[in-house]
Amino acid sequence: MEQAGGEPVAADSRAAAFFDLDRTLVQGSSGLHFARAAYEAGLISRGRLLRDAWENLRFRLHGTTDERADAVVARIGEMITDRSVRELRRLTPRVLVGVLPRVYPQMLELAWQHQDAGRRIYICTAASQEIAEMLAHVLDFDGGVGTRSEIVNGAYTGRLAGPFTYRDGKAQAIRELAAAEDIDLDASYAYSDAESDLPMLTTVGHPVVVNPDAELARIARERGWEILRLDRLRGRLRLGVLLAAVAALGSAGGAIFNSRRVRSAGGPRRRSPVRDGAQRLPLSLPRR
Repeated sequence: MEQAGGEPVAADSRAAAFFDLDRTLVQGSSGLHFARAAYEAGLISRGRLLRDAWENLRFRLHGTTDERADAVVARIGEMITDRSVRELRRLTPRVLVGVLPRVYPQMLELAWQHQDAGRRIYICTAASQEIAEMLAHVLDFDGGVGTRSEIVNGAYTGRLAGPFTYRDGKAQAIRELAAAEDIDLDASYAYSDAESDLPMLTTVGHPVVVNPDAELARIARERGWEILRLDRLRGRLRLGVLLAAVAALGSAGGAIFNSRRVRSAGGPRRRSPVRDGAQRLPLSLPRR
């Protein structure tokens, strides 16, 4: 773990600590678990679930982009249009089953230390306000900030009811919360993993980066911000993808080699040891 302190000091009673959700408070994307719950409830197709799983892997490896974030919001808006609030709330237990085991214990302990020191703690995410509030309640945070969807007559319209809490929108929502709750942002902390949360991090007096993407890590080093590294899986995933590709190429090469030998000898032969060996390649390395 790389850090320059990381532990909260004595608190101003008007201070708070804001925690991004995905790759900061929890491993990977909480959206994948919502997608699984939606699939099990018949709200999305199996193909959509598989595409979301692939997007989650890309997110673990590289983070997100503005274009992908906007596409997710549009897709979710379409999915929930005319769905009742009650119907989607009933997905909550399934979402929790997926998300809670992936909470970083170190980050949860750090959040509670802030709380014990007198700071209010909030989850701040581009995910829905419902997910933010649900996790805040279960994890004993003081509240959640998320993307609000418009509700008319107990059903979602598919339109937003406030800023998309991503990039500048998340910082705007935090400033609005601070004004409403009399929070001193200069005395407050913010934790995030992504360059897209730079507006959020610069809104407070004590920014801390967690599992940062390359650009945010560079900015943090230049500005002397604290850096916490918890997600060792990202490095193992990158190696796993590489080794899986090597294994696939080895398997394909072995199959071609075998087929040529069969044609030349006029009969079947044992499988190539290259293929067997490639299949035995490990897909992850032990933690250092």
